[in-house]
Amino acid sequence: MKKLFALALALLVLPALAQTYPTKPVRIVVPFAPGGGSDFIARFMAQRLTESLGSQVIVENKPGAGGVLGIEQGIKSAPDGYTLTLIASSYTVNPSIYKLNFDPATDITPIIQMSQGPLLVVAHPSLPVKTIKDLIALAKSKPGSVNFASSGQGSVIHLATELFASMAHVKMNHIPYKGTGPALTDTISGQTSIFFSSTATAMPHVKSGRLKAIAVTTAKRIPALPEVPTVAESGLPGYDVTLWHGLIGPKGLPRAIVDRINADVTKSLKLKETAEQLQNDGVAPAGGTPEQFAAQIKKEIGIWRKVAADAGVKAE
Repeated sequence: MKKLFALALALLVLPALAQTYPTKPVRIVVPFAPGGGSDFIARFMAQRLTESLGSQVIVENKPGAGGVLGIEQGIKSAPDGYTLTLIASSYTVNPSIYKLNFDPATDITPIIQMSQGPLLVVAHPSLPVKTIKDLIALAKSKPGSVNFASSGQGSVIHLATELFASMAHVKMNHIPYKGTGPALTDTISGQTSIFFSSTATAMPHVKSGRLKAIAVTTAKRIPALPEVPTVAESGLPGYDVTLWHGLIGPKGLPRAIVDRINADVTKSLKLKETAEQLQNDGVAPAGGTPEQFAAQIKKEIGIWRKVAADAGVKAE
């Protein structure tokens, strides 16, 4: 009888909770420095949620340890809907690289995936390749002669390139940098040959001719670069790496609040202006249910664990 009463009470309280939430400002913890793609998407969505929720939504940047510090702070907050955390693709890579103080799949409440987009495989113009097939052939004919840049040891860019090398059965030399900027600079100068770059960062240099675009890493081509083929269609079937951003809350976040935030973000993602703004950053709206986002997180954690183990990738 007590259990039935508790269930009946919960069924009454949760809808009321969704109707009254929020009654004070909501913060989105961004585990990266201001000015990057993650910060842009967080602030873009915070502005729209401020309008739809009717309460101020504030972005707080908490960078450090590949995003781990900010994420820990966010998910260890009270599960009341007033602290959300923005996560990026690197979230599913971190368990393979860092010793975490939380379970990345079970100690969170996934809310919604907000964006999706590819890495853009770019090369220095002097590299004698035009396609992924050319790149694989070159790497096989001269093992260890192709240098690839990354934004850091154990970064999603590093592991995405290692996954490519593993599937193509080639050996390339990894040159890690402290961030996308220096990695891109040295690829433009010819110090490195290949870089799996964020699309928004590389596109201006492709258009200026300082880099050549070889492929995108997603399963489908993107509207911003319709002439650039996917890795899968141009020489490596089955390869698919998507960069994304999403919102999570602490474990135990009430379903009514999860559904409210998911619904409001979904409405914003369906606006034409949202697609246009995100496209400028080389990504597209995503969306979906909390369950779909949870499944994506779990799947990717497993994929990157295997890639990291096979390539012997460890944190520096």
